[in-house]
Amino acid sequence: MSHALLPALIRLAHEAGDAIMQVYRGDFAVQRKQDYSPLTEADLAAHRVIAAGLQRLTPGVPLISEECELAPFLERRQWRQYWLVDPLDGTREFVKRNDEFSVNIALIDQGRPVLGVIHAPALGLSYYADGKAAYKQSGSGSAIRIQARTLDFGHITVAVSRSHLNNKVQTMLRNIAKQHGEPDMISMGSSLKICLVAEGRADVYPRLGLTSEWDTAAGQCVLECAGGQVVDRHGLALQYNGKDTILNPEFFARGATAHDWNQYME
Repeated sequence: MSHALLPALIRLAHEAGDAIMQVYRGDFAVQRKQDYSPLTEADLAAHRVIAAGLQRLTPGVPLISEECELAPFLERRQWRQYWLVDPLDGTREFVKRNDEFSVNIALIDQGRPVLGVIHAPALGLSYYADGKAAYKQSGSGSAIRIQARTLDFGHITVAVSRSHLNNKVQTMLRNIAKQHGEPDMISMGSSLKICLVAEGRADVYPRLGLTSEWDTAAGQCVLECAGGQVVDRHGLALQYNGKDTILNPEFFARGATAHDWNQYME
């Protein structure tokens, strides 16, 4: 099913992106959720577009979205397949107007992302994967297949969060520098950092802080189909819908070399 849905899913992500950009181009208010994370009308507008579109495409398939009430775990643990969506990933970047935000849509099957689309409307970029291969598309150009790169210890590039560069990541960067020389860094917002690893521009993206499952699922699908991995600090691939909380453990999005990045945390 997933491969056949991909073209329609890409169109839906673009429709949600258009709704986001309508808000982005004007003045907008910023609210705060209970966890103090920002919320704008763009988040809600994108959610409405995606929820309605997925209902048309796959009636009966459940939806988990950052912008709707989460079903109880006793209910959702029974789901074999469901949609996992962040209608506007990188709301902080949206508020800062630095263009580094995205629409994230993933299909989860038995705890694994099998279809993923990430669309960054302000940048005109899309990344997507069908379970077998990963692609990047710029504007209206042709999609190109992307591949994570093999690690070169003489030239390590680390993707870091523009808004969440904490002490743990700084410790990791210092320890990499001690062993291999100063790494290059690319700072970026939202799940686009995972896409940097997928397209071979970075070797690793360490996220050593809290994220939710809707933040990572689409990116994980893209990266895995590009030959990389998203693993926790024990080296295990992130799983979905297997626990009561929607929060992820700390993780490394790594390229084509299964290097143990956790060693640099000591």
